[in-house]
Amino acid sequence: PWLRVYRLPGYAPELNPVENLWSSLKRSMANLAPGRIDDLLRVAKNRLKQMQYRPTLAYGFLATSGLAPP
Repeated sequence: PWLRVYRLPGYAPELNPVENLWSSLKRSMANLAPGRIDDLLRVAKNRLKQMQYRPTLAYGFLATSGLAPP
């Protein structure tokens, strides 16, 4: 009685809030043309760090998936 099992589809990005995060990151880097892989890594880390300090963004990703924040 304490365990509930739900059958989920094999691939359901709309149920995974992390998919929204990666989508947002990719959109923010859409027109980026780095010269080297190190430049790409630096920009990606910088953008992820910016997202880290915006908790409302994370709550928005949770809300679009239909999950409740902890």
